[in-house]
Amino acid sequence: MGMALDIVWGNVKNSTAAKILSETLQNLAIDGTLYLGYPIMASADNSTTVQALLLSKVPGLVAFNFPPIETCVEELQAQQDSLAYAIEGSLGRHDALREGRRLGVTANIVSFFPASNSFTNETNDKYYFAYPKNISLIFTKCAPVDESFFRSLVAAIQRVTTIKPIKKRTNVKGTDSRGAILKKLEVQIANLDQWQKKAAIETPEGAQRVRGLAGSGKTVVLALKAAYLHAEHPEWDIAITFNTRSLSQQFFDLVERFSIEHSGDKPNFEKLHILHAWGSYSASGIYSTIADSLNVPAMDFGTAKNQYGYNNAFHGACGELLTYAKSQPVELYDAVLIDEAQDLPVPFFQLVYLATKSPKRIVWAYDELQNLNNTQMTSVQHLFNGNVSINNVENSPQQDIILPICYRNTPWALTLAHALGFGIYRDDGLVQLFDELSLWQEIGYQIDSGNLNFDSDVTLSRRSDSCPRFFDDLLTKEDAVITKKFEDEIAQYEWIAEQINKNITEDELDPDDILIILPNALTAKTKYPLLAQSLQRHGIDSHLAGVSSRSDVFFIRNSVVVSSIYRAKGNEAPMVYLANSNYCAQGYELIKLRNTLFTAITRSRAWVRLCGYGRNMDILIDEIQRTVDNSYKLKFHVPTKGELAELRLINRDRTPEEKEKIRKAEESAKGILKLIEDGTLSPSNSAALQSLLESLGKNQTSTKPNQS
Repeated sequence: MGMALDIVWGNVKNSTAAKILSETLQNLAIDGTLYLGYPIMASADNSTTVQALLLSKVPGLVAFNFPPIETCVEELQAQQDSLAYAIEGSLGRHDALREGRRLGVTANIVSFFPASNSFTNETNDKYYFAYPKNISLIFTKCAPVDESFFRSLVAAIQRVTTIKPIKKRTNVKGTDSRGAILKKLEVQIANLDQWQKKAAIETPEGAQRVRGLAGSGKTVVLALKAAYLHAEHPEWDIAITFNTRSLSQQFFDLVERFSIEHSGDKPNFEKLHILHAWGSYSASGIYSTIADSLNVPAMDFGTAKNQYGYNNAFHGACGELLTYAKSQPVELYDAVLIDEAQDLPVPFFQLVYLATKSPKRIVWAYDELQNLNNTQMTSVQHLFNGNVSINNVENSPQQDIILPICYRNTPWALTLAHALGFGIYRDDGLVQLFDELSLWQEIGYQIDSGNLNFDSDVTLSRRSDSCPRFFDDLLTKEDAVITKKFEDEIAQYEWIAEQINKNITEDELDPDDILIILPNALTAKTKYPLLAQSLQRHGIDSHLAGVSSRSDVFFIRNSVVVSSIYRAKGNEAPMVYLANSNYCAQGYELIKLRNTLFTAITRSRAWVRLCGYGRNMDILIDEIQRTVDNSYKLKFHVPTKGELAELRLINRDRTPEEKEKIRKAEESAKGILKLIEDGTLSPSNSAALQSLLESLGKNQTSTKPNQS
């Protein structure tokens, strides 16, 4: 791998100078990152935006300013002193960057003039003046960054030094226990990768889409972006919104810590608004705030559910409010950042568009397969009713960013989640697939054999650079993912309780390191007491998220969290148990069921246990075994576009009316089967039955996979 300069376009004041500097440095083959319009550096009296910041081992940490050509030397020196003071003051807060009583890293300051120019004192000891032709000479005089400080410096510059393990894990005594392994995983410095840097800092004058795998850092990136924008524009009204209520506390915590890093002060939560998408009686949301501003009563979930059905409640509520908003637009926010966009309805985005001031700075982040309601993420065109387009333009902040590296999940769990989510090894063929086949490579897969084209055979595997090395170093694929089938539901709960008891007493995990997921949101409340009983028999306290705990609280110290899939979204845990996995194997609305499996598996930071019972569990075990037998590779036939559309139609969500028709048809089928079994009816004597059997045979053939 050769040297490469990664360029991140922030809030650039002098685009001409920035462009010439970036081109000049690219020609020098420097290995590092150039931040143009680097976020705020706080000093005692004021805040500074660095016009350009080069972060590299050689020539080191170099801050540039772009002064007017006519600036006198004394003023240039004063500017450099001020910039050096701001940077050293900012870095001095980090213990890891100190060497005794002094800072272990030197901030090199350069005044850059894009036009060819010359100064008689261009290298006057500590004051450097550069232009394209002499910059390489200037760099020879800069102090490089010592290897021992570099990773800590990267973390400090990226503002991620605050993402540290909160737990000390003093109870961990063993060297090979799960707790010890977890401790090693958690001390990895969370430096941002090149895609995360762009997503966090680059904010175009308009819309921005961030797509990424589960665990690729979307939530952290949005929190960083919010803190950056708030520090840069304290007068702006900025909103962060999301679908999962328990994400609220996570955002408050991250944004507060990042804001302190950026500006040395806590954020002003009267200008930086962290709001659930809908809202509730106790806390405002984006929807309820817009409703209030229009003097329209906000609809609660119960009312919306009765009127529009469980799955379409928020869609219906937003759709109604949209009618008022179109006739009386209110611009409430300067920027809106949306997490979990895949779970929010189209009318919500159109409300956000109307509530955002020009130039409509709307950032939305999502993962296609975490959509628990619909078949796929809506196109940009449809999302904003044709008012928004996104394009990536060179030397400008990117509008469409894909995060390909998964930091949360092991490569084995992630590949299995994709295999089950798409139905790669399912006997009855694929359940769904990306419309954009190129997305496979963009999210970190490589083609091992075949062609990634429609109507072609292909084998895909995770690229080695798409996941951190520490998973391979600390975990094994045999232990990372375990599947268990049981005789019945209670036997399953008893095993889970026994295992969790071992996790706590022998493995040195804490109760709040463990998450149990119940995949069926509608039955979670009725299933939980049985599970809680098994846990209690082993002396383990537990709580059902959002039911026996506050809606915005997920983990509770000394208690194991049990959660429906909807509450679990947006959260993660080192050890995840998915109970009743069999629920997701087959049935109507198969896309939703398989997306539930994907979301549950990708909650795990180290270990996942798939538990279930009955014949449906055999279906999943077979698919999981095929994934393992294929060395965690995805080997399948890509359908034609027409076949893909048919899959989506067959496996889509059903309306209440469709569900009722299906229920009646199933009842009729059971009646016919009983008549055949007791000899009252013979299929050969019924033309209607013959026609039905022929139709079933054709349908079975058309949906069978052309499995590799």
